Amino acid sequence: MSTFKLVVRDLGKDFNRRTIFRGLTFSLAVGDSLAITGNNGSGKSTLSKILGGVLSPSKGFVAYFVNNAKVQEEQMKDSVGFVSPYLNLYDEFTAAENLRILSLIRAGKKPFQSRADELIGMVGLWPRRDDPVGIYSSGMKQRLKYAFALLHEPPVLILDEPTSNLDEEGTEVVKEIVRMQKKTGILIVATNDSREAKWCKKKIVMKVAGA
Repeated sequence: MSTFKLVVRDLGKDFNRRTIFRGLTFSLAVGDSLAITGNNGSGKSTLSKILGGVLSPSKGFVAYFVNNAKVQEEQMKDSVGFVSPYLNLYDEFTAAENLRILSLIRAGKKPFQSRADELIGMVGLWPRRDDPVGIYSSGMKQRLKYAFALLHEPPVLILDEPTSNLDEEGTEVVKEIVRMQKKTGILIVATNDSREAKWCKKKIVMKVAGA
């Protein structure tokens, strides 16, 4: 069985000469879970984007290792599943079509049809799978983002505001996804919700720079 590890060293980020955070150092292995908490403007979403390879740090580094071999930067996207309210979907396509497009984008791989069908059912969208995403409610779109994030079975799952826009049923779906991820990979949750933070064994409290 391969081993997977996320290593962060002396990480920092600046925007327009303003320091968002600095000096973050930690590591996570399979079975670890980390909550990123803190006040608004403290850099929770920024840190989650950097860990997911969406943003570059101003200082330090983020690295993934499989069996102690470093994962190349261009391959990091295959190691990460990312869920956030600000991620966009293709409104003109159905849920099934959205997942097929994503599977083709990922290194030109063939559509993971059986996996896509499984995930659409798991997030409770099967009856609406052939409807254009543009007519979905915000909660339904949030559910579909989980199917997106899990399609390639990533070892690292990063959730930014994980239950945003979700009703009680949708929140239970997320809790089950969280339970599964903690058994098989690494979970990272960026949240202001103390209940969501308790899903994780470890915690980082971000502070507004200069505060």
